[in-house]
Amino acid sequence: MDKHYQLLEDVIVSWVRLTGLLKNTRLTRGMIYNEAIIMLIVNRKYEMDGVGLVSFREIVNETGMLKSLVNRTIESLVRQNLLERSDGETDRRTTFVRPVPENLAAYLEVHKATIEMVNELVEIIGEEDARAFIRISEKIGASYKVKK
Repeated sequence: MDKHYQLLEDVIVSWVRLTGLLKNTRLTRGMIYNEAIIMLIVNRKYEMDGVGLVSFREIVNETGMLKSLVNRTIESLVRQNLLERSDGETDRRTTFVRPVPENLAAYLEVHKATIEMVNELVEIIGEEDARAFIRISEKIGASYKVKK
């Protein structure tokens, strides 16, 4: 078997192991994965500007989820009173969501557990490899978005 082909096989095996690990360790224990991902995006924006207003389009672009899945997931988060819908101030055709600040504690508990798990992983691989992982993941993500 040639070396390049073996490299490709090794990447596939590593990818499968990593995704299996993330799935089986329940990275978002206590919340449905897609809900936690959307809350992560909204909460990060909230921490930056104190409002957390995020458009559906931003969520779709950031996550790569289908619009229908984003809509269903947001509906679930609205029913749980973790998010609220808001029309755009400049463009009423765009729908936004923002967190319900008094209910963020439920998400933050899930996020805290995720941070603890990721901290364990960073301790295993070290800060340098963790930064390399981020760089590589962002490079792959940017390449994938360009090809779409």
